[in-house]
Amino acid sequence: MGTAHGCLHAGQPAGSRHLYRPAASGRPILHEIRNPLMQPAPTRHLPIKGTYNVRDLGGYATSGGQTRWRRLLRADALHRLDEEGVETMLASGITTVIDLRHGDELTHQPNPFNGHTAVIYHNISLLDGLAPAQMDEGDVLLELYKLALMRRQPALAQVLRIIADAPPGAVLFHCTAGKDRTGIVAALLLGIAGVEPALIVEDYALTARLIAPIVADITAGAVARGADPASFQRLLASEPATMAATLAFITAEFGSIAAYIERIGLTPITIERLRNRLVGEF
Repeated sequence: MGTAHGCLHAGQPAGSRHLYRPAASGRPILHEIRNPLMQPAPTRHLPIKGTYNVRDLGGYATSGGQTRWRRLLRADALHRLDEEGVETMLASGITTVIDLRHGDELTHQPNPFNGHTAVIYHNISLLDGLAPAQMDEGDVLLELYKLALMRRQPALAQVLRIIADAPPGAVLFHCTAGKDRTGIVAALLLGIAGVEPALIVEDYALTARLIAPIVADITAGAVARGADPASFQRLLASEPATMAATLAFITAEFGSIAAYIERIGLTPITIERLRNRLVGEF
């Protein structure tokens, strides 16, 4: 997948760059270089120590240009961040964090930004009451996403309103792997920005490679909370066909992502603010 499709190393705007300096652990840390004549050249994946799947939703083609960099970040769990990782994350410009995980996850893997004075922290448990592991046939994740879109509309609307009304700076939203709950929200955001479905699917599928190093850790955590190992393994995929079918479901049921977002309660003014955060001057 090439840079024209906004993949891991998407096209970078002229006059901007990032510098990657090795941390003491040997893993790269992202440092932004600012200059009156230079703005940072973002890349899709932010290799921040303590995370694996932090990605920028900027740089995706729309009918009128492209989504803006450093407006919206999607991520996996943040509990592995040490002090250096937290500072690097803050240097990426985040001012709002939306944690989509449920209570047990928060207890076992606390969010370092909960109570942090530099950001506004929200917790909205996106999949409360949904039990995809009990589904034994077909595409389990597709059924989960459909359930979320139909049964968790108030929670999704709340997430989107927070993003639309957030103060200047980047909004970071995340779950555990940065794949399912995060993927649903990302798909809605990219759709309202006018990103074509094929690129939304590509964005979703990027997770598979990035979370490979932590699959065992994620599985162990789920099993410790009572999940069945075999059933849980089915939930770790991020197949393009799953997101493609999810987008087709939205179109079939509601007509478009924009129509879905309006149906779940966002006003035209809020939708416009949401779109402006993604593609407008800010």
